[in-house]
Amino acid sequence: MSGINYSEKIPNNVNLSGDRTLQRALEHWQPNYLQWWQEMGPEGAQSFDVYLRTAVSVQPDGWAHFDYVKMPEYRWGIFLAPQDGQRKIHFGEQLGRDAWQEAPGEHRANLRRIIVTQGDTEPASVEQQRHLGLTAPSLYDLRNLFQVNVEEGRHLWAMVYLLHRYFGRDGREEADALLQRNSGDQDSPRILGAFNEKTPDWLAFYMFTYFTDRDGKFQLSALSESGFDPLARTTKFMLTEEAHHMFVGESGVSRVLQRTCQVMNELKTEDPAVLRAAGVIDLPTIQRYLNFHYSVTIDLFGADQSSNAAIFYSSGLKGRYEEGKRSDDHQLKNDTYRVLEVADGKLREIEVPMLNALNEVLRDDFIRDSMAGVGRWNRVMEKSGVAFRLQVPHKAFNRKIGALAGIRVAPDGTVLSEDQWRANQDSWLPTEGDRAFVASLMGRVAEPGKFANWIAPPPIGINRQPIDFEYVRFN
Repeated sequence: MSGINYSEKIPNNVNLSGDRTLQRALEHWQPNYLQWWQEMGPEGAQSFDVYLRTAVSVQPDGWAHFDYVKMPEYRWGIFLAPQDGQRKIHFGEQLGRDAWQEAPGEHRANLRRIIVTQGDTEPASVEQQRHLGLTAPSLYDLRNLFQVNVEEGRHLWAMVYLLHRYFGRDGREEADALLQRNSGDQDSPRILGAFNEKTPDWLAFYMFTYFTDRDGKFQLSALSESGFDPLARTTKFMLTEEAHHMFVGESGVSRVLQRTCQVMNELKTEDPAVLRAAGVIDLPTIQRYLNFHYSVTIDLFGADQSSNAAIFYSSGLKGRYEEGKRSDDHQLKNDTYRVLEVADGKLREIEVPMLNALNEVLRDDFIRDSMAGVGRWNRVMEKSGVAFRLQVPHKAFNRKIGALAGIRVAPDGTVLSEDQWRANQDSWLPTEGDRAFVASLMGRVAEPGKFANWIAPPPIGINRQPIDFEYVRFN
């Protein structure tokens, strides 16, 4: 089960050749995918030889092979974690029953909806990032961008396989539609708002891969608990690849901070104007980017009270993050959870049934995880002797989804009037001037071992290669 068959047109470890109808359907979808990749994938980079990793196993150790590949020739495929024949549903009303190997009829529509929503995010991020290769700060970073891109493409394949294999004609139509929507398209946008935002520069890319791919980690972790076994096995392997995407974001911001702190110490200044003139990104601008990407990402978890979340959990379709490590009864019918509301111009917590608050449970898990990484960013500044500290804004800040949507809240949690918000928002969220300045720093650095002035080199290369390794060959 762990080996992947690369002799087939579509690499897989699901015995695709044993189902000729399914194989033909996916082989019919494959050219459409490749056309989408050519049109919407990384711009101007289709002929480059890129030092990419390709999965050769779904086991945690030794699962990846590194070599030069042209991205249109990357061997995307269908990889599921090994099947556990004894697996039981371990939450919800189906607790203790055998996990489903086929989509149960009464849950078919909800399962399809879950898979389509997750699948839609994968090509969306490729589309959002397609221009970034033109302004990469180093070959190391360019390679990491392309690695993220091809793995998002494979995650799309993972969801498309499930749609084709388990949902018949409806599934095939949904799989086709995943290539017809485009990020930011006015007529046919992506399903979730954050995936229609632009990713115009590399600081935005690092924030996106740190925060928004972390949303992916928590959503995939919840789906890996699913009583629908093929979905659980699919997302478990996707999580293995997702870890690299978050590494790109966390290490990227760390390196930006390191370089800014270095110049602050050299020039003995905290003045943003002086630092910008020196060609680095000042720390308040980094904080504003953090505020934006964090607030957009926590909206991805949905409304703080959701009947759909309750249905998905009670039905055994989507669990909580690390469901098996929790010590409650895994049914939650008598449990409550605290969520926020605004009353008399102030935020307050109220208790609601936990089943209806499961989006908020997952959001809070994400927030704790995000704050840990921000703490690591702050240690970069602490080691440099810089007093500035990045902070995660209040979770009611800049919200567009749920009970907090449209309520004006400062990063410290103070509820504001509309006039107060307008007077201060330029100090909390990136301005057009901020984005124009960051954009002015962007320009491709294509010499091995060289890095743009605004970012520090990484401490170690990919796959133990040296920093000055030729990660991308321009042909």
